[in-house]
Amino acid sequence: MVQLNIKKPVSVEAKTLKVHLKVRDEMGFSIEDQDGKEIFDREDGYVPDFFPGEHYGDYLILDIDIDTGKITNWEVPSADDLQKLINGDDDDDE
Repeated sequence: MVQLNIKKPVSVEAKTLKVHLKVRDEMGFSIEDQDGKEIFDREDGYVPDFFPGEHYGDYLILDIDIDTGKITNWEVPSADDLQKLINGDDDDDE
């Protein structure tokens, strides 16, 4: 008898899209106030320390719920985290 390995489609429920992006020390972002007015902007920089994952300042690591589009590994940054970001004291040197 000959045994063959055949690929068969299998139905699964995909739940999370895990995204890892390398930003090459060129991450740009802004902070807006409650009216949508930009209050801070940075064009070139590292991924802020308070972002999720072991990013070493170079990677944007996000887990996105496929059904809702919501980022599931996001933790709300503290006021201190945001102040360090604005002051430029947030970069990972590791």
